Amino acid sequence: MEGARALDKLFSNARLWREEASELREVLLECGLTEELKWRSPCYTSGGKNICIIQRMKDFLALLFFKGALLQDPDGILEVQGAYSREGYRVRFTSVQDVDRLADSVRFCVREAIAVERAGLKIDQAPDFEYPEELIDQFDRDPDFKAAFDCLTPGRRRGYILHYAAAKQSKTRAARIERSRGRIFDGKGINDR
Repeated sequence: MEGARALDKLFSNARLWREEASELREVLLECGLTEELKWRSPCYTSGGKNICIIQRMKDFLALLFFKGALLQDPDGILEVQGAYSREGYRVRFTSVQDVDRLADSVRFCVREAIAVERAGLKIDQAPDFEYPEELIDQFDRDPDFKAAFDCLTPGRRRGYILHYAAAKQSKTRAARIERSRGRIFDGKGINDR
């Protein structure tokens, strides 16, 4: 009951996308999903498995399907979050009318997502990224740094590699590596607080 009250309060006190989120909430609950508070957001599960989560962005309300890449999307409502996103696909809403117009498509995606979870389907593992030369040089000079980097989760390693590789100049890549050493030794990812 405590969780339900917290969620009710979250919806009623929201400053961004209050009406749109409330309307979307009704659609999701009609699908038989369980509503939980996870990551400070309303998350919808089935059989204890995460199906989707409502995310309030500045310019839009999003419904993220955790395994959206595995869903059929006959109406074309799902979009990739970013250039390096592999799993989660989202639907954007900017009005209550959007929620109403896309409600049947959302219900279809929910049914698909539940079927994906019941079937135990998984996203293929991400391909290995090519390590920047500057990172390899650091590993050669400091085996402890390499060991700390190898202890990071695959997602955290991937985040650092993408951050380093995005720099065009070698000196910038080397500087980024040097600045992140402490965080890596602390086991933190590039975006961890």
